[in-house]
Amino acid sequence: VGEIEYLYEPLLAPTKEILDNYKKQKGSWEEYENRFIDLMGSRKIEDKLDPEILSDGCLLCSEAKPHNCHRTLVSKYLKEKWNQSIQVIHL
Repeated sequence: VGEIEYLYEPLLAPTKEILDNYKKQKGSWEEYENRFIDLMGSRKIEDKLDPEILSDGCLLCSEAKPHNCHRTLVSKYLKEKWNQSIQVIHL
């Protein structure tokens, strides 16, 4: 419908350890957020991805709502690092 090509990009996903700590061990969102932001920084995702990848694109996540969701953290992180306007619309 939207003619958006699917691209699996593991650089934008938390590690199993970070996710399990939050989901299975009921860790705090604040800890998850800090660890995931640190992970994106250590991966230097802003240098490894072309900003064009998000142009008219869509980030998917298993969370139904944008609250406590890694796609929100990814978009905020890249917006800051790329110093570009990234419009986020949660569907």
